[in-house]
Amino acid sequence: MGRVTPEAGRAPETRMRWFGLWDSYFVICYLVTTGLVFTSAVPQTGRLIAIGALTVIVPWYAGIGRPLMLREERDGRNTGFAAGLFVLFGVATAVDLTSAFALFAIVPMLMMSLDIRPAVVAGVLGNLVPVTMLWLRGGATAPLVLFVLLASLLGIALSVLLGLWIKRVVRQNKEHAELIEELRRNREQVARLSHQAGIAAERERLAREIHDTLAQSLTSIISLVQAADAEVADAPDAARKHLALVGRMAKESLAEARAFVADRTPASLRESSLAQALRRQADGLAAQTGLLARFAVEGEERPLPMAVNVVLLRAAQEAGTNVRKHADAGAVDLVLRYGEGQVGIVVTDDGRGFDAAEAERETEAETGAETGTGAALGAVNGGQDGGFGLRGMAARVAEIGGAMSVVSTPGAGTSVEVKVPLDGVAERPAGPSAPRPEAAERRTAATATATARTATARNEERCA
Repeated sequence: MGRVTPEAGRAPETRMRWFGLWDSYFVICYLVTTGLVFTSAVPQTGRLIAIGALTVIVPWYAGIGRPLMLREERDGRNTGFAAGLFVLFGVATAVDLTSAFALFAIVPMLMMSLDIRPAVVAGVLGNLVPVTMLWLRGGATAPLVLFVLLASLLGIALSVLLGLWIKRVVRQNKEHAELIEELRRNREQVARLSHQAGIAAERERLAREIHDTLAQSLTSIISLVQAADAEVADAPDAARKHLALVGRMAKESLAEARAFVADRTPASLRESSLAQALRRQADGLAAQTGLLARFAVEGEERPLPMAVNVVLLRAAQEAGTNVRKHADAGAVDLVLRYGEGQVGIVVTDDGRGFDAAEAERETEAETGAETGTGAALGAVNGGQDGGFGLRGMAARVAEIGGAMSVVSTPGAGTSVEVKVPLDGVAERPAGPSAPRPEAAERRTAATATATARTATARNEERCA
């Protein structure tokens, strides 16, 4: 069963509280009117009949009228209740004109149980009952008749105003109840969409982290094991060298996996600087592939926010993986550049390259959504790795306000550059999950909240 929110029960609770106040008013009117009738100068029998008729109104209202007033629909039962109420009031007023004080309760009940036009007509007729009874009796002096007539006219005016006010209060209560229910639904929608966006963002993060760490390491291990298997008979020394690399990479992958599970700083950055981690990355690429891998630092090395360190390290890892898998290169240069207010890396190879403009057009035609560098990044992977390669790298870089570019020409190699501005990059919790993709969640929650605000404004205009 669904959880009942406070807002869900607030509307009926407010309506019942309002009717509780009305019940108290009704009881006061009944007690005052019966008290005045009890002390009137009419014979005792007339007083008893009037008090009896007024008393019957109480269960008539409690058993029939009140449930009808709480309903929003109007049907024949409302008319029957109003007719019975009118008859009981007429009997009480016929035997004792003091019973006319009951109009202070009768008119509001007519207004709440009938539609506005028949309610106003019934209220006017109810206020004319006292002067009609006085006229039918005869023997009343002209000043008394005039006084009762003026009182009836005043009562008619007050009845109409009171009826309109009651109808307005009832309508506003209904609109407020609808508003509360709409806000409750909108809040549930915000929570549901935020939850779904959070799940999608976390899945994307996990896929990206697994691709950037475990998947790449496993790919390298498989390549090294295959190389060792081919060399074990003819070149045992080279095979042992490759197996040693396998062991080292397995240990590093295990450390990465443990850090990933614990949501901590990557193992390669835990006890070394970004430059040292990138240098080891270049040395490892050279040892695994035999490429000529060169690393250089340009500018004055300085401490960086951990979020920036993680993004640049992952970018270098992904670029190196693409060089090894797709470039068919002989040499690769990895440069870490410290500039004024920014830092970046450039990975350049002398491989076969590709037509970046053509790849952009083809990817744009396939997706119908991506353009620019993002489209080219998708094509760099050649559809491999489920699209988590350079495209995931570009998303990671964008999350901390950076930019990524790919420049490539067939036969002339490829250059991947990542630039991250340091201004405004706040220090985030160290770990693989530092740059979490929360933009989608914020956009979804903002959209649903705007819907709720629009609904609120619309209902407030109706209530004005």
